[in-house]
Amino acid sequence: MAGTAVALWRYPVKSMLGEELSSAEIASTGVAGDRGWALLDAETGRIASAKSPRLWRALLTMSAVADGDGVRITLPDGRTVRSGDAAAGAELSKELGREVVLTDTRPEGATLARAVPDQVLAAGVTAEVEDEEVVLGQGSPPGTFVDFAPVHLVGTATLDAIAAAGERGVMEAARYRPNIVLGTDGPGFGENAWVGRELLVGEAVLRVMAPTPRCSVPTLEHGALPRDTGALKIPARLNLVEPLPGFGERPCAGVYAQVVTPGRVRAGDAFRLL
Repeated sequence: MAGTAVALWRYPVKSMLGEELSSAEIASTGVAGDRGWALLDAETGRIASAKSPRLWRALLTMSAVADGDGVRITLPDGRTVRSGDAAAGAELSKELGREVVLTDTRPEGATLARAVPDQVLAAGVTAEVEDEEVVLGQGSPPGTFVDFAPVHLVGTATLDAIAAAGERGVMEAARYRPNIVLGTDGPGFGENAWVGRELLVGEAVLRVMAPTPRCSVPTLEHGALPRDTGALKIPARLNLVEPLPGFGERPCAGVYAQVVTPGRVRAGDAFRLL
């Protein structure tokens, strides 16, 4: 398998909209500046995540970009908040209706709540449903707020397969929040076969760890993108696999990867499986 990296993304604040990059430095912790910040829920001590849409889906109405050593967040009305602003926490708390703290320091044993996706589909995003507590970054070096692994990849063939099975005929990569979108041919979900293999993209070498299990986040409104339950229902129909031993079968799209050799990657760089 070979092709090109067609798009690069980072998400400076966890669960907020991110920024497309022309090039990115990939370190052992992933794309530089990716998920380096998050909101801490003052009431529960958990990391705020749109995986619990009843509480946190509004995070996807905000966008974040790197701003020197910090971040700049744009609110739905166009106002901006910078991480260095004394009132940043208060502004974000007001917008979200819950007291939060903007932080770049991941607490030891940091967790988030992941609402059961099937229950969200059945009951809706405003319903109170069961959730599971997820420990962040178990497949990654410390220092960021990634869900599991440093890098998330998805192929265009997978996006095309989901789009072809959906009502809208399109499926935006942004819904799945990948770091690198790879131009791939052939059937969808071919990334499953990459698990355990290494991949050279630009200057970086990545080792594919596991298929990426999907939660309810891809189904939610992302900025101007409408809600689309097919973003989860279709992978559940076409690619129900066990991502890691003991997880059971879950709808998956894309793969997680760890960094073997750091390096710079540019949009348009070639990639190939080693």
